[in-house]
Amino acid sequence: MKRRRPAKKSPAMVTVTDWKGLDSGEDTRLVRRLMKFEDLPEYLKDNEFIHNHYRCQWSLKDTFLSAFSWHNETLNIWTHLFGFVIFLWMTVVSCLETTELSLAGVFNGMSGVRICLSSNQTLLHDSNVTQHISCLTSQGEAIPKWPWLVYLVGAMGCLICSSVSHLLACHSKRFNLFFWRLDYAGISLMIVASFFAPIYYAFSCHPNFRLLYLSSISILGLLAIITLLSPALSTPRFRPFRANLFLAMGSSAVIPATHVLCLYWDHPNVFVALGYEIATALSYFVGATFYVSRVPERWKPGAFDMAGHSHQIFHVFVVFGALAHCVTTLLIIDFSLASPSCGF
Repeated sequence: MKRRRPAKKSPAMVTVTDWKGLDSGEDTRLVRRLMKFEDLPEYLKDNEFIHNHYRCQWSLKDTFLSAFSWHNETLNIWTHLFGFVIFLWMTVVSCLETTELSLAGVFNGMSGVRICLSSNQTLLHDSNVTQHISCLTSQGEAIPKWPWLVYLVGAMGCLICSSVSHLLACHSKRFNLFFWRLDYAGISLMIVASFFAPIYYAFSCHPNFRLLYLSSISILGLLAIITLLSPALSTPRFRPFRANLFLAMGSSAVIPATHVLCLYWDHPNVFVALGYEIATALSYFVGATFYVSRVPERWKPGAFDMAGHSHQIFHVFVVFGALAHCVTTLLIIDFSLASPSCGF
């Protein structure tokens, strides 16, 4: 009876122990399945400067469990998952009937620290010492919350899509194609959603301009999503194109921002909000620069495989930019609440 020859091992099943042997004696149930860049199938080859610790064609169960193991996507998963939790908590607090929609009200509810804001000072009051202080009160009808919630939902959608994509895209070629396109759609969603609240509240006295700007960015976002659904545009070759497309969408905010400055030039608080929005733009721009340049791993390939590579840095700047935009929006809401007449 002929002995069967062992099946040739697929490149997708190459393990760390194939190179290093089994002499370490350590538990390699997950570690042994991490691969080198050169052994990956083409659809998983995204960044040649990250050499090791890749997952490839794992079962769904193992792929989900890999969120709690150490590989080159671990921090990509958790940076945006942590950001998602922050925005989820902010959404819950904002939906409470007891939460006043203002910078003080939202952050009071999130942190338990009482914040009192006026035009020229910021005071902190410990919640154990003082009673609830409402610094800004609405005159007339309550300001609608839905534009603010649109932004929070958009930010959560972007962050959770990103986190899940980094977790599951290694499962198969089909998953890879689907989840990266979902990730790019999530970014477009967040950019569009980030326009809604500031424009809605800033142009409260100019409904025609409000409709014009919100319609324009919604159409741009829809076109971007349709464009990015193309499989070819999901490849590493089009990384600069994707970054420039998202930056162009975000940069279109210059037009309504300039309009607001022209309308309320004599209101100093507008410049405070503008400062935070500039911080938002800088954060996104710096993050996108890391994303496109693939620095620092380009400078020392293999040294930043697990921590400190460009995509992780990009994720952190996205979360910081999104939080800065929250402050911008809440400041605009505060200006609206403090105004005795239409607008600021």
